[in-house]
Amino acid sequence: MDVIEAGSAATSEGERDGIRAVVGADLGCEIATFSRMLKKDVDDALDCNVDSIHLVVPVSDLHIREKLKKDRFFVMDAAGTVADYAKDHGLIVELSGEDASRADLTFVKELFETVKADRICFCDTVGVLTPERVAEVVQTLKGIAPLNLHCHNDLGLATANSVKAILEGASGVHVTVNGIGERAGNASLEEVVMALTKLYGIRTKIKSENLYKLSKLVSRLTKIPTSPNKPIVGDNAFTHESGIHIHAILADTTTYEPMRPEDVGRKRRFVFGKHTGRKSIEMAMKELEIDASEEELNEILRRVKELGDRGKRVTDADIQVIAETVTHVMKNPKVVLEDLTVVSGSRITPTSSIKLLIDGEEVLEAGTGDGPVDAAMHALRRALGNTTEIKLEQYHVDAISGGTDALVEVTVKLSKGDRVITARGARTDIIMASLDAMIEGINRLYW
Repeated sequence: MDVIEAGSAATSEGERDGIRAVVGADLGCEIATFSRMLKKDVDDALDCNVDSIHLVVPVSDLHIREKLKKDRFFVMDAAGTVADYAKDHGLIVELSGEDASRADLTFVKELFETVKADRICFCDTVGVLTPERVAEVVQTLKGIAPLNLHCHNDLGLATANSVKAILEGASGVHVTVNGIGERAGNASLEEVVMALTKLYGIRTKIKSENLYKLSKLVSRLTKIPTSPNKPIVGDNAFTHESGIHIHAILADTTTYEPMRPEDVGRKRRFVFGKHTGRKSIEMAMKELEIDASEEELNEILRRVKELGDRGKRVTDADIQVIAETVTHVMKNPKVVLEDLTVVSGSRITPTSSIKLLIDGEEVLEAGTGDGPVDAAMHALRRALGNTTEIKLEQYHVDAISGGTDALVEVTVKLSKGDRVITARGARTDIIMASLDAMIEGINRLYW
């Protein structure tokens, strides 16, 4: 990464503490902070010891008139004054024209030529640029100074516009992990990087094999989940259900994948549903070490499709139960829940005690948590002990019916090393549904 905009130093002391922490991490790249046309913002940036400021200047007549209540002459003068002040204090200045895609391009060019900045940036603040317009903008501005583009995704064109900018000769583009940002977000780091690499052979400094890990980290810390169908990093990006697709994938992965999942730090997954084909069932039986006849394979496939037709998520654990029922092959579970007690209230710490049978031996443990479900999960983890290499990757709750006595369905995704499985629990008690799903998944991973 060449530049990281770590925040806005003018926002608060807490924001400044965060920026200082990023600076102190010594990440080997330029650290910037957002700045308005105010010397105070520059002083706050200096207080954080950043390398540069991202000086954002409204350039559309709409923004100048309605937001600033000023005119173009004021903008030209104020921008120049603050840019000079920052450079006099040793800061690199990137000058951004806010709402430039709805501004007079002649005025934008004049501003960039007049204000002495180290870099310039054309901002598509409300995501109305098109690739054709990007070409015109870049050709008009790229000779003034190193040119970046900042694209929003309101109409879904942020990635296309960013890629087009690079192809037309822009020096760089602004991106965010998972495309997070105001409203519909910004251009997505992972999409831009992989589009440039795979479609145009343009290499970046980004280690693409770490993209998925970074995506998951940012999603967890920001508490913004990625859509399942998000390109590159969404859960479904390298997941296959269709029997026709899986049959082809097993022969040649390029038939239905534009890149290898390993290129972005991911693994390929096959899931089950109404589109499942015979090959998927055969693979599942091989993994489960269940020897099913032709007739039994057909019956397992029929039952899987029946579940899918009813709109049910068909988990890995469901497949095992169906296969065992059809083939009459039963495996003893490693973990069995014997008893659970949970105490919670407004004035006490949620506490849980759990009794398990693990390989036939009784284990009793307790745990506390942020709520009754969390307390029960902590107690479960403590009781499992040597199975702690199992990681909870995803936890999802659905209320299947209405009312306070609604049936709750909990679906979990668990991993152990390279293996990833899904399991489900359904009860009117969310705590028991959660434990059922976890224990079902744990047993599935150990079979």
